[in-house]
Amino acid sequence: MSKAHPSRAAMLAGMLCAWLLVPTAAGAPQPPPPAQAQTRDAVAAYESGRFDEALRGFAGAARQGNRLAQFNYAMMLLRGEGTAARPQEALVWLRKAADNGMTHAQYTWGDLYERGQLVPKSLEEANRWYERAAQGGHVQAQMELATNYFTGRGVPRDYGQAFAWYQRAASAGDGGAQYIVGSFYERGEPGVVDQDIEQAKIWYARAAARGDTGALAKLRSLLEETVKGRAGM
Repeated sequence: MSKAHPSRAAMLAGMLCAWLLVPTAAGAPQPPPPAQAQTRDAVAAYESGRFDEALRGFAGAARQGNRLAQFNYAMMLLRGEGTAARPQEALVWLRKAADNGMTHAQYTWGDLYERGQLVPKSLEEANRWYERAAQGGHVQAQMELATNYFTGRGVPRDYGQAFAWYQRAASAGDGGAQYIVGSFYERGEPGVVDQDIEQAKIWYARAAARGDTGALAKLRSLLEETVKGRAGM
């Protein structure tokens, strides 16, 4: 499973969806709180390559408690964008964002512990952070946690937990998880899930619709077996 982080510009752009204006009783939008507006402006500065301005904006909003700004400020400090790299200070702000409930910051802590980057390597600690993020709906964390339960990496092997987390990620639309859930249903897993070919077809179809060629091949194979079975009746 890839450990590469998404590009920072793409990550920041994806955060723009969080800045929704709160409607008043009359339905007119209110101005965003200062820290929220400052973070939005810092994102725009970052995407335009004005790193010094972005860094100042994120720093100011981060000190006011904006968790998106705290995360972005941490990433800029870590990468040395707009300033000399300051990894230890970056960790302080990354922890603030995680403690403020930002699931991607929590996932990032798990990733750092799993790889032993900037912190001592600890699979147990990695899984604790993955679970915090996964409980908050972070799909990539759900996938990491599921896979670690499936393989027994840093946690006791538990196919029931693995299936439960794969299913949550699949329900959230992750194509890889949808394929895996389909395979669970195709073969069945004693004490976890009964074999159910119709459910397997449904999940393979969902994964195939997202471009998974392996899922498409599985779906075709199951459909062919169904047709042959009916023909032999």
